[in-house]
Amino acid sequence: MTDVWLVSFPLDKTSLTSVEKLKRTLAKTNLASSFKFSIPDLKVGILDSLFSVSDDLAKLDTLTESVIKKNHQCMREVMEHSADKVQENALANGDHGMSQSAAVSPLKSYLQSLRVDLMSYMTKFQWDKAKYPTALPLSSLADIINKEVSQMEAELKSRAAAYNSVKRSLEHRLDRTLQTRSLDDIVRREDLVVSEYLTTLLVLMSRGRYLQWERTYESLSEFVVPRSSRKLYEDGEGGVFSVTLFKRAVCDFKAKAEQSKFTVREYSFDLEAKKQQEMKQHNVHKKEQYGIFVRWLKVNFSGAFVAWIHLKALRVFVESVLRYGIPVSYQALVLRTDKKCSKKLKEELASLFIHLDPTATTCKTHASCDVSELCQHEYFSYICYHINTNLLEIS
Repeated sequence: MTDVWLVSFPLDKTSLTSVEKLKRTLAKTNLASSFKFSIPDLKVGILDSLFSVSDDLAKLDTLTESVIKKNHQCMREVMEHSADKVQENALANGDHGMSQSAAVSPLKSYLQSLRVDLMSYMTKFQWDKAKYPTALPLSSLADIINKEVSQMEAELKSRAAAYNSVKRSLEHRLDRTLQTRSLDDIVRREDLVVSEYLTTLLVLMSRGRYLQWERTYESLSEFVVPRSSRKLYEDGEGGVFSVTLFKRAVCDFKAKAEQSKFTVREYSFDLEAKKQQEMKQHNVHKKEQYGIFVRWLKVNFSGAFVAWIHLKALRVFVESVLRYGIPVSYQALVLRTDKKCSKKLKEELASLFIHLDPTATTCKTHASCDVSELCQHEYFSYICYHINTNLLEIS
């Protein structure tokens, strides 16, 4: 697994020397890869207001990460379960020629490409001045991101609810119980007697009621045709029996059958054909909604991630001003390391930049702590923000 940290150091002579030492050490030991993280000159404003902005950005950071997680979880639920969804996802991407064997997992395939794109985005970061104008105050930039992320969260909730409603409706229609399943493959035309006076009903029952049915069905109405019942179908749930009777006795027969725990299901080929047509329409609608929803999830997952990295950049800028002072003078880097090397890299950083906080020492008591948590909650002599890339890991 990969750890990504966004760090910042002042541009004093000692720190610059330490940065160069850090780069040489990383190149020699392969502890991590380092990349320059370019943050434009932003408006500092009143220094006292930076403390409030810093608090607001921390809360917005938590919100944005939670929205990314919700989006990712929704993608998992929608994309990764059935083989049908693999093909549907291919259609959502506009690939009508993709075979099922070529698209084993739509979620895994998507995350593989997304991981490359977003890792590249972080290591080659460029501030989007059109979306986040640098002439605006820091609080206004935070408001833009907050509005963007909040809107994504609200729309995700409504879109997920709408899609799940369509999905549940189709699943209900596809329910394979005897009460709801299609009987086209069970009932033949010769099984039904339909005339001016006679009709055939289908009766569903559990296996334990077969004997009771055979003994009593003729007595449920005086207008039942004797010996007309036949078993048409049986599964682990129970069986489907036909019975022929006079049309005028249907209501009375149904009532008495239900009293005896038998379920009557009326059937006609025209009605069944209509149900099958409705089923096809619902299935087409569900696939259309799947494509629309998946495209939205993909676009907004990337959009939320981009907003999150801009937010991290804002936090680095504000913290650098608060920590290193004015005039604004700092250098930001992205450090990408393997998680198993995180502890050693942290120790190297602590050693190189201990001069920024003479009271600090390498904290042995935290040696076993998770580095991502340290970056978020513990004090460092340098500035460090962890970027959680776990959501992009291929499981």
